[in-house]
Amino acid sequence: METTDKTERVSLLKLFFAFMRIGAFTFGGGYAMLPMLERECVDKTGWVTHEELLDYFAIGQCTPGVIAVNTATFVGKKHRGFLGALAATAGVVLPSFVIICVLTALLANFADIPAVKYALYGIRVAVGVLIINTVIKLVREKIKDALGYVLAVLAFVLVALPSTLGLSFRISPVFVVIGAAIIGIVRMLIADGAKKKGGGE
Repeated sequence: METTDKTERVSLLKLFFAFMRIGAFTFGGGYAMLPMLERECVDKTGWVTHEELLDYFAIGQCTPGVIAVNTATFVGKKHRGFLGALAATAGVVLPSFVIICVLTALLANFADIPAVKYALYGIRVAVGVLIINTVIKLVREKIKDALGYVLAVLAFVLVALPSTLGLSFRISPVFVVIGAAIIGIVRMLIADGAKKKGGGE
C-alpha cells in the first residue's frame, strides 16, 4: 500500500543538503535567512506552509539558540522526527562551521588590509538591508489589527530604541516576548468569554 504521508517521502539526505544550501548561501543569520528558508522550505519543496515557517521563527526567537538553527530543527523534526531534526540542523550548521574555521585562520593576517575592511563594511550594510526587508515583510503579514501595531511599537520602544540611543535602561527581549504572549492569551480568553456570553444570550 502506497503511503500518502509526506513525512515518509522526505529523505534525511534531502533534508541535510537542502539546509546545507541555506547555510552556505545565506549571510547574516537570524531573520536575514528567512527569505532563503521561505524559498527552499515553502516555495520549492512545500515542506511547511508560510504560516508554519513564521511560527517556527517566532518560537525560535523565544527558545535558546540561533533562530535559523532552531527553525531547521523544527522542520526536520516535523518530517523525520529526531533524525530529521539532526540532519537539518547539521546541514544548516556545517557550512558556517567550515567557513568560520577557515576565516579564523585567515582574518588575523588580512583584517588590516583596506580592501578587506571595506568588504566587511559592505557585507554589514547588505545584511542590515536584508533584515529590514524581513521585518517589513513580517509586519505586513503578521500584524492584522490595532493591538498588533501597539505591541510592535511597544516592543520597539522597550528593546530597539534604548540600544539605538545608547540608553542604560534596557529590557531583555525575552521579557518582551513573554509579555506579548501573555497579552495574546488574555485577549483570546476575553474574546472567547464574549462569544460564550453572546451565545448564551
